[in-house]
Amino acid sequence: MFGEYELKTRFIRVFDKKIHLTEETEEIVVYRRDEVKRIIKKSGKLKILPSPAIGYGVKLLMIRFDEPIAIPPKDMISGYAEAPVEVDVKLGKLTIDHFVLGKEKYALYGTVDVGVITRYHKSSFYLKEPESVGIAKIIISNPSKEWKIVDRVVFPIKDSVMFYNAEKAYYPLLIVTLKTDTPEVNNTGKPPEENLTPTKEALSLPNFLMRW
Repeated sequence: MFGEYELKTRFIRVFDKKIHLTEETEEIVVYRRDEVKRIIKKSGKLKILPSPAIGYGVKLLMIRFDEPIAIPPKDMISGYAEAPVEVDVKLGKLTIDHFVLGKEKYALYGTVDVGVITRYHKSSFYLKEPESVGIAKIIISNPSKEWKIVDRVVFPIKDSVMFYNAEKAYYPLLIVTLKTDTPEVNNTGKPPEENLTPTKEALSLPNFLMRW
């Protein structure tokens, strides 16, 4: 699914989407996906890469847990959540197609007067990696002296690196710190697991305070 492909006649399935490459001549390949069509002069390889789920240009992703998580004082928990992803189809650094996997959902983060629209997804909190195309690994740390509870995580995704193997896409490791009643989220830019390929240079994003 994710990775590099020779520019020759073939069929590529990317989750719920189908990509067709057809060699029209020795030099020309035609790319088709749904109603999208591109004519390609053969050179190099086609890259199918995961992309952050920014949808219509949102900057944040909200993952709401099916069951809130309670963490003891001076303790931590590590787990996984399912997460939405999008796909970039590239030749070199040029994006020739971009599409969404699955259904898009959005939510208001904050109050009606000062809130912002975020990409939204609901997921269980898994102790083992789930069988999902999109994965977010989350470490929740509670350095305070009191019990804390978390029902969602909101984190910046605009310009975020992604990581992938042939079958799955991963957001960078997320660290949620519960020092106060305002959780602090760090999109670390680091791979959540070993042997994953980054889509670009891996850099962390500024920490985000979950005020609501």
